Formats: sequence, structure tokens, C-alpha cells
Amino acid sequence: MDTSAIKHGFDRSANTYDQARRQRVPGFDAFSGSAVACLRFQPRDSFRVLDLGAGTGLLSWLISERFTQARFTLLDLSEAMLAQARARFASAPERFTFVAADYSESLAGQYDVVVSALSIHHLTDACKQTLLQRVYSLLPIGGLFIHADQVLGATPDIEKGYHDTWMEEVRRAGISEVDLTAALKRMREDQSAPLDAQLAWLQEAGFGEVKCWYQQGRFAVFSGCKR
Repeated sequence: MDTSAIKHGFDRSANTYDQARRQRVPGFDAFSGSAVACLRFQPRDSFRVLDLGAGTGLLSWLISERFTQARFTLLDLSEAMLAQARARFASAPERFTFVAADYSESLAGQYDVVVSALSIHHLTDACKQTLLQRVYSLLPIGGLFIHADQVLGATPDIEKGYHDTWMEEVRRAGISEVDLTAALKRMREDQSAPLDAQLAWLQEAGFGEVKCWYQQGRFAVFSGCKR
């Protein structure tokens, strides 16, 4: 899969990405908080997290604030995004590793948790399914994959409802028409899949306890546990 256009887009938007993500994801705090709430650890437990498409490190930051002994590998295509993440975590360099790579090509290592936020929807459906199999292989029995992403409506009418509601909400949040036009242009490259299909792919990859924890319109948080 050619991801060069995706990389270029994120390189250009790295400096404004955090602000834009909050503006363009209605209910961002609940969305992200639901992903963190999936973790079955005590605050002082030590565990290893791989963040796929980590961007500027927003999700890793939220997890690290709650779980102060967790260690993180942040993987992203964009060096510019990872530069923002390095700056975010500069006070605790021993806890954070940064890798510039394309996770759709290969993955390696061993982790207790794999997370991803607003990234995997850029992949084709076939690549999504292959990625889930690779994620499964990185985890121990009981390891968890947490996926916070946008999903496609199950029918054209539902998808239209998601789109119309999103347009109302981001305009209410104060997005400029210039930024909205740019966001809509980028979204034409998205390859979101329906939630039910993605839950089924988790099960097909071997995950158990597959569950959706949160959904607001096209934004959903779901997970699976390696069994």
C-alpha cells in the first residue's frame, strides 16, 4: 500500500494536529477517555504499550498520565508528528521510544497492549485485516488491542446521518470554513469500515472478549483480548 500521500499530509499538519483533532472529533475527551478506561491495570503497574499511528502522542500521553510506570513505543509514518511527540515526552525519555515506520508493512516486538487512535481507517480493508493478525502475534495471552477510530455507517442512510451530524457538531465547535473544506478534502481519502465488520475481523484474527465500549456517530472505541 502506498502511504506517501498520508505521510505528506501529516508532515504538513503536525504543528496544528492536536488542536485540529479536538475540534474535528466531537466528544474528544469521552472518546479518548473510553480508550484509556479499557486498560485493566492498576495505576502503578508496569506494562508495555505500542501506539500505532501515534501522531503527536495524544493517546499515549493520556495513558501515561494514569499509568505512571507504563512504557511506550510510539510508531508513526511522519517524522514531523514524532518530533511533536518527542517534545511532549521530553521530561521522561526513559519511558518513551519513537519509531518512524509504516505499520502496514511490518510489525515486530512484544507488548502487553497495542493501541491505535484515528489512524487505521487510512488502510484498505484487506490491510486492516492483515494488521490485526500482526497485532495479535505481538501480544501475550491476555494482551489487549484497543482501537479508537472512525467507522463507516452500516448503510448509506446511516453514513449520511453520521456525516450530517458531524458537520453540525464541528461547525458548532467553531471550525472555520477553510479548515472544514480542507478536512472534507482529506476525508475523501479515508477508507473507513463498518463497526460490525471490524469487530468480526478482530474475532477472525483470534481475539476474544471483542466489545465496543463507546460510539458517538462515526467515532467508536472497541477492543479485543488475545486468548
